[in-house]
Amino acid sequence: METATVAQRKVPRPRADALRNRERIVAAARDMFVECGAEVPFDEIARRAGVGNATLYRNFPDREALQREVVCSVLDRVSEQVEQMLAETGDAFEALSRFVHASAEERIGALCPMISETFDDNHPDLVASRERVEGLVEVLMERARGTGRLRTDIAVGDLMVAISQLTRPLPGTACLNMDRFVHRHLQLFLDGLRAPARSELPGTAVTMEDLRRA
Repeated sequence: METATVAQRKVPRPRADALRNRERIVAAARDMFVECGAEVPFDEIARRAGVGNATLYRNFPDREALQREVVCSVLDRVSEQVEQMLAETGDAFEALSRFVHASAEERIGALCPMISETFDDNHPDLVASRERVEGLVEVLMERARGTGRLRTDIAVGDLMVAISQLTRPLPGTACLNMDRFVHRHLQLFLDGLRAPARSELPGTAVTMEDLRRA
């Protein structure tokens, strides 16, 4: 039997329509997780995405796979925004502020509860997306510190915890009705990050590694 050529051994690329279906599923799932919680029926997600149930299950065999893809897609979009901010010249602190408000628009606080005890937060895809955004935000924060406008006693962990907490809907409150409060409170938080610091923070700056050890 002849040896297969390199071209024959290549895995075929997904068709464009298959990629579009996958993107529609992830977008619909993200919106419905935010609106209804992580246990929203797959049937409803498929209906919102405009695909059949078979298409949804072909892309995502179980809920954890879909949740992971939603979280990764959100983190990757945030990373792309930070990369764009880092490529721009201008006020580094204002770029950091834009990142914080953009994270709120991605509903990061509403999606955080999906990472439950059954969620594999050490999956390679999730680790890669998480490390990418953490590294980029650290660079952004370091640039803002270098201009003297960001206080020096905070780290990436402090920032990410605050974003998660301040963008999470209050119990019994619809997430989509929280925007007018979220951005207002995030701006108050950002004002507290400005140097010179007007108070001394208790404890020490929190890194992402500190959070993972907690």
